[in-house]
Amino acid sequence: MAAKIYAVDHPGLAPLTMPDRFRHEIAYFMSVPGVGGVPTLPAGEYWVRLEDSQRWFDEGVLRIVSPLDANNCAEIELTEDHEDWLQWMIANQVQRIRLE
Repeated sequence: MAAKIYAVDHPGLAPLTMPDRFRHEIAYFMSVPGVGGVPTLPAGEYWVRLEDSQRWFDEGVLRIVSPLDANNCAEIELTEDHEDWLQWMIANQVQRIRLE
């Protein structure tokens, strides 16, 4: 079943459809609640800073730091689905999303 992504602060914007696996992948993109002005949101809602979305889109990769070894970082190449999602986020100035 596909995941629908809704722009919470832009209710008139049509949702974006993503593969179901994105329900797990959002954890790599979401900003940490309570850090750097990121609000704490209800379950199923996520904050993704616009500047992060732009950087990932421009670079074509997502860098992940290991929780076991902060000196090691992995680069994960974005999929076409990720690029489409980031373009949607950037073009519509979306930071707060809800997954259904």
